[in-house]
Amino acid sequence: MKELYILGTRGIPAEHGGFETFAEHLSIFLSKRGWKVHVYCQKNSGGDIYVDQWQGVHRINIPVNGDGTLSTIIFDWKATRDAMKRNGIFLTLGYNTAIFNILQRIKGQTNLINMDGIEWHRAKWGRIAKTWFWLNEKIGCYAGNHLIADHPNIKAHLSRTVPDKKITMIPYGAELIATSDETEISHYGVSARNYSIIIARAEPENSILEIVKAFSRERRNHKLLVLGNYSTSNPYHCMVQNAASDEVLFPGAIYTPTIVKALRYFSRFYIHGHTVGGTNPSLVEALGAGNAVIAHDNPFNRWVAGEGAMFFKTEDDCAKIFGTLLPDIKASFCMGEFSKSQFLLRFTWEQVLQDYEKLLNSWYPQ
Repeated sequence: MKELYILGTRGIPAEHGGFETFAEHLSIFLSKRGWKVHVYCQKNSGGDIYVDQWQGVHRINIPVNGDGTLSTIIFDWKATRDAMKRNGIFLTLGYNTAIFNILQRIKGQTNLINMDGIEWHRAKWGRIAKTWFWLNEKIGCYAGNHLIADHPNIKAHLSRTVPDKKITMIPYGAELIATSDETEISHYGVSARNYSIIIARAEPENSILEIVKAFSRERRNHKLLVLGNYSTSNPYHCMVQNAASDEVLFPGAIYTPTIVKALRYFSRFYIHGHTVGGTNPSLVEALGAGNAVIAHDNPFNRWVAGEGAMFFKTEDDCAKIFGTLLPDIKASFCMGEFSKSQFLLRFTWEQVLQDYEKLLNSWYPQ
């Protein structure tokens, strides 16, 4: 029986982000195909490491005190130390603590690293954090036996450091949402196709302020639903909320899968303001929901959303798009149909997970 150990996430079932969702799908998929899969899981508690099972997947639970950045680094260190005692193949999701993976390389373990996005480009990080991410990206390039990029531009970026043949491009996946329950959205003051949605962390690099300002320039007779946590103690959050008209709604962060799926499915447009990163999970999920997409104009978003989406560079661009597209029901329908075709072409879980298994098989120790 082939064995795989997955490091780099907070664990399964997914409760935090894209990597956890991916780890959940991959581990279940491979387990059903005869692999013995182990996922390292961070537990906010004291005590010793313990093992349990979830949907046929072995979870190696590592208790650490707290759930901040330092706790995650400690968790990664403990997971790497435990992994060095194991036999099989290893998949590390992210390079944030790639310095620890050097130990696996020295020991001779086979470790594939998904290099995520260009984290040190993000404006939210200070100089020390950016230096840490830059250093670990370089270390990850050499510590990993093979690298996985989730976007062609990420592969091109990594190719400046290591040979192209050391990198395989496999994008992120999502589920096709073919139908949903309209009653799930009734609590949020919206109705089907009479609102658009933003699902993103409230950070400047995600263009939320520009989008909200553009939408709020005039009466739209349409709602803009902005999901996420907004705090009165955060200056940027306050700027976004102060710029919003009464047609912009802030329901907070919503994690219930059925509700999020319904909010995506029944929205007119999905607005994606991310300016950096690779294949963004939220954008892929929007394609799987058949959303018409309005996105920030950059190579990452253009490759994912395709030419059936509309793109903006500035607040003025975004305002013009709202003015043109919101009254045009036919245009949004055509854009949504393109999103579905783009999703089926590149981003189904079946394609993505099969590509991962093929790559893992090619590297499995003989």
